[in-house]
Amino acid sequence: MSSCLMAAVALAILPCLAAQQSASGLPDAPDANSASHEPTIRNLPMNFLRDQAAIWTSPIHLRGHNVFGPLLLVGATTVLVTTDHQVMSEHLLDPDVNKHANTASSGLTGVLVGGPGLIYALGRARHDPFAEQTGVLAGEAMLDSLAVNEAFKIISRRERPNVDGAKGKWFQPGVGFDSSFASNHCVVAWSSAAVIASEYDSVLTRITVYTLASGVSLTRVVGRDHFPSDVLAGSAVGWMIGRYVDRRHRRIELASGKHPHDGPLLAILSHVR
Repeated sequence: MSSCLMAAVALAILPCLAAQQSASGLPDAPDANSASHEPTIRNLPMNFLRDQAAIWTSPIHLRGHNVFGPLLLVGATTVLVTTDHQVMSEHLLDPDVNKHANTASSGLTGVLVGGPGLIYALGRARHDPFAEQTGVLAGEAMLDSLAVNEAFKIISRRERPNVDGAKGKWFQPGVGFDSSFASNHCVVAWSSAAVIASEYDSVLTRITVYTLASGVSLTRVVGRDHFPSDVLAGSAVGWMIGRYVDRRHRRIELASGKHPHDGPLLAILSHVR
């Protein structure tokens, strides 16, 4: 079973980390600067398909100099898998705390899902192409992350912590699409946060969005929706895909005014004045 777990974890992480590490070289490809690759709503379906192809084939591009990171992350996730049962069977057993954590995780995820949509809408209203780009890229990253993670769920079929004494059994036929590995909330939150932090590159922005994303990760465990390893894998996959999408499809480096360095909050405030 341990070899199966290692294979499942590697399948979940290696494609995304390999894609993220190789993304910096992708924009120089012959077709990467064409109009059909620009981050727009119209191009979103084709860009999504290109992303999926790049993500799933990226492990073949790993080389000796960049394989340490992926192996380290796979190892860390596997170690957490071995402690999941003990953690979830002995701790976080207060139903009231679990309920509040579930509510918080939904709210925090909603902010990171809705934020890019708001930035995009305000960008459209005020003819700010940088804000539009940010909204589209974050949306694309979230779609990519969900698609990848749903494949992991179908393969892993892991029971959730509230089933069978938190044993977290893998490859269970009755799990269906409700697998615990990995967390959809985390993968969406971290992919959105990664794009926003990359686009609006400021300390305040990074602190804000990554604090929100970390809150999602924490509350998914406290709410007993996921094991710690599910959350680590989901967060890592989301962050890596968000970084990949931003590096792969970003076209505009500077917007009007100071938006890229002031951060999305000030950009939103400037739009509504």
